[in-house]
Amino acid sequence: MMKEMGNGKSIFTDGRLSFEGEYLNGKRNGKGKKYFDSKLEFEGEYLNGERNGKGKEYYKNGKLKYEGEYLNGKKWNGIVYNNEGKIEFEIKEGNGKVKEYDYDGKLKFEGEYLNGERNGKGKEYDYDGKIYFEGEFLNDERNGKGKEYYTDGKLKFESEYLNGLKNGKGKEYDYDGKLIFEGEYFDGERWKGKGKEYGGFLKLLVFEGEYFNGKRWNGKGKEYYNSQLEFDGEYLNGKRWNGIGNEYDIFGKLKFETEYLNGQKKSKKCEIF
Repeated sequence: MMKEMGNGKSIFTDGRLSFEGEYLNGKRNGKGKKYFDSKLEFEGEYLNGERNGKGKEYYKNGKLKYEGEYLNGKKWNGIVYNNEGKIEFEIKEGNGKVKEYDYDGKLKFEGEYLNGERNGKGKEYDYDGKIYFEGEFLNDERNGKGKEYYTDGKLKFESEYLNGLKNGKGKEYDYDGKLIFEGEYFDGERWKGKGKEYGGFLKLLVFEGEYFNGKRWNGKGKEYYNSQLEFDGEYLNGKRWNGIGNEYDIFGKLKFETEYLNGQKKSKKCEIF
């Protein structure tokens, strides 16, 4: 949390300096300096609270990270340096192939820029420098096809993205690379549409049907045990819910029909011997 001071400074509640510079109508306007852990992180010009005009960014070790111009808070025309002080690349009018580094100088993104944002193909890295996503970006967010990875580099997820979230058809894999789900996503969840789940040591099919809001939801579905059909019927909120459901024996033969009401067995309609 921060509190604004009347002398053109912002400080954290523990007393550390966060920003010093010029304000207008409660926003940063004019020259200013931004700090992180009491070390200078940025110095340059602001307009309506955003970086606009000339400016410089620094790494934690004090070496120059970026020098150039900003437009509406985005790097626009300038040069980016790695934390050893060597030139990495140049951004011209917000465009170019780029690399982004965090305050400690570790690579966090490499890919294409358009209008000062991630646009096109790119890769994201974790704090240890390991790739955890590669795919397509639009307006600084994941949009299009992409893949996510575990920390050891094994594939975790592949699908389509929209506005930064999983949307469309996708597949999930466990840490051993075995498929555990395939189906449709919406806003990052197993959402609307059909899907299949795989489980157990051998990752055999355990369910296929319709999902909503991340759960086996409304509509018909089938459960399996050791690849044998165990139940088929209707679901709501992840449970066998209302209507007629068929249960099967370990050989996949129909055992009996049961009527469900509010997730409970109401009556046995027909039993097969």
